[in-house]
Amino acid sequence: MKTIISSLIPIALAALLLPSCVATDPAAGGAAVKRYPLNTCIVTDNELGSMGDVITKTYGSQEVKFCCKPCIRKFEADPAKFLAKLPR
Repeated sequence: MKTIISSLIPIALAALLLPSCVATDPAAGGAAVKRYPLNTCIVTDNELGSMGDVITKTYGSQEVKFCCKPCIRKFEADPAKFLAKLPR
């Protein structure tokens, strides 16, 4: 009995954690949103959190994180340039 319970615990934990690995964006019709994979700002390459609270936005199906508000304006002026930094 202990063996069955101990083998079910990892499965139960995985089932609870898996939905948090893939977010959905209501604006994208509920499509899966790709998590931001970097620990740095997509614009300045500063460590996230080094300039205050991290700002998270979703562009299409990609989550993007910024170190500060001015970086959002820079990103929105040429999103393709910065999104190219993300691994495919």
